Amino acid sequence: MMQLIKTTGLFAITAVAEILGCYLPWLVLKQGRPPWLLLPAAVSLALFAWLLTLHPFAAGRTYAAYGGVYVAVALGWLWAVDGVAPTRWDAIGAGVALVGMAIIALQPRSI
Repeated sequence: MMQLIKTTGLFAITAVAEILGCYLPWLVLKQGRPPWLLLPAAVSLALFAWLLTLHPFAAGRTYAAYGGVYVAVALGWLWAVDGVAPTRWDAIGAGVALVGMAIIALQPRSI
């Protein structure tokens, strides 16, 4: 259980770094915000890439499991930043994605 909490927490921080790194350029391109926002965006994306290396599983498995948490965090971003409340379908989809993440991340490992 502790492994699941640790993995999920690290994935959540990783997702925030990725979303922020993509959201800032979106603000520049779609809402005419100042171009200097691209600098913290680049730092955030570099942080995102580094955070993914902290997981003990193979890269492909890490990316697959991370996707489940990313879905849930993106819906949280939708609510907190965009001001759009997720629907029950969003919540169900995030739940399914998180179950998938747990299955991938916690599968038995042969040594």
